[in-house]
Amino acid sequence: MRIYTHNLFARREGWEQRRALLRAGIAEMRPDVVLFQEEVRRDGYDQTADLVGDGFHIAHSSARSAREGSGISIASRWPIVAVRELDLTAGGRPVDEYEWATLIATIQAPEPLGRIVVANHFPDAAVDGEAERERQAVLAAEALRADATRHPVIIAGDFDAEPDAGSLRFLTGRQSLAGQSVAAVRAWDAVHPGRPCVTLDPDNPLVAAHLPGWPFREIDHILVWCGPGGLPSLQVDACERVVLHDGDTWASDHHGLRADLSMPGR
Repeated sequence: MRIYTHNLFARREGWEQRRALLRAGIAEMRPDVVLFQEEVRRDGYDQTADLVGDGFHIAHSSARSAREGSGISIASRWPIVAVRELDLTAGGRPVDEYEWATLIATIQAPEPLGRIVVANHFPDAAVDGEAERERQAVLAAEALRADATRHPVIIAGDFDAEPDAGSLRFLTGRQSLAGQSVAAVRAWDAVHPGRPCVTLDPDNPLVAAHLPGWPFREIDHILVWCGPGGLPSLQVDACERVVLHDGDTWASDHHGLRADLSMPGR
């Protein structure tokens, strides 16, 4: 299976030109499962459906920003048989713009994959919000723990945290939080160990214009949960950044990320 995650930057700045880049890139890439953050669903418009085209089952978060109707989504070529949504704002600090959430879809993929669980994780974005992101990572892990004993589990999205942040260290088994520990493999590290994966790129003019000096660069991730035996439930065959631009037009302020996954040993 091919999974693709991308923060879309909603319908801001140069949307029609960005839309064309995204539609063409997705058509060429042919992902099986797509996770979008900052995707718009409002007034009869569905940004996810617009970009992925026909042939996808789509789940949207109910949590939406007041200003844009922006949230998160999961699109799958295979049937989505169950959907859950975690409110990551509950018990946290006041929401500024986005309603932080984790959207979890159970997908009936063809054999040998079978049933898989995919989570789109969109936690607090503030530079000083790592304590919130740690709390939210624990919430997501608690929700996925039982799934990981029965099915392959993938958690991906815009984590707003770099690999050495506490929330990512917790999710990848490098430290405990709140007396708990889990383990997942970062797909990029499985293929490119020791190499950076910059997805908020200062060379991108949208980043330069809207987030000059933002200190975090490697903030989008695809993680494969480790199963009961301690090994990844899916094998990472490939993982690459999705960099879409044409001259001065860039698809988003984030680069996307895609990974090709298969059952171990196949």
